[in-house]
Amino acid sequence: MRALTRGLLGVAGFLVIWELFGRSRLVPSEYLPPPSVVAVELVKLLGDEAFLRDVIATVLAVLIAVALSVGIAVPLGLVLGSVASVRHATRAVVEFLRPIPSVALIPLAVLLLGIGPETKITLAVYAAIWPILFNTIYALDELDPLLVETARAFGSGRVRVLASVALPSALPFVLTGIRLAATTSLVVIVSVELLEGGSGGIGQYIAIARSGAGRMDIVLAGTVVAGVIGYLLNEGLERAQRRWVGWSAVTGGRS
Repeated sequence: MRALTRGLLGVAGFLVIWELFGRSRLVPSEYLPPPSVVAVELVKLLGDEAFLRDVIATVLAVLIAVALSVGIAVPLGLVLGSVASVRHATRAVVEFLRPIPSVALIPLAVLLLGIGPETKITLAVYAAIWPILFNTIYALDELDPLLVETARAFGSGRVRVLASVALPSALPFVLTGIRLAATTSLVVIVSVELLEGGSGGIGQYIAIARSGAGRMDIVLAGTVVAGVIGYLLNEGLERAQRRWVGWSAVTGGRS
């Protein structure tokens, strides 16, 4: 409760400073409208069917991207984390691909996939794989060898050891990676919508609002919605992590 109160006070203080700064003549109001103006536009947007469809398009793209990332990164992480020869053989390729920003691949993705949801989802998956993959590998590095030896002593093969011993032990780290992947996916998807267009979503709505007359109130209102979505994603996954693996030191042992 205390943390919530502090958070609300922080938000209130930020809004007051923004309001005072926006009402001053230091920055033209058309460039930085105060939150009172943005709030009015935000209420209008929440009643706009076209905008709500764009919100749904963005959220669905994020959920699909995260699901695909988990399906790719977790099995791959289990293999790379448990088979030393494969890990060493792929290290150079992984370290080459990992630093490449997804946004830099937009022209290539558009050329190969065209302008549509597939492009933003593919780029989001590319960006979201890495935190899940490396968290899974790191978790296996921290796995107690005694647990593995005990499972093998009872006749468990490699696949069964990975499924029944390694994956449950890695779960807290995997969930942390999924939290990072979800917010990363949202950033990439909105960025692609903003830069590429043609696939719907909050980013495209913002791009249209900033063109022509340049309605910064609509731009900021759309940005606030994207921020709220990111907050809710992170908060929901954090609560799930505390509920499911609250015993782990990764979550601070909180339940």
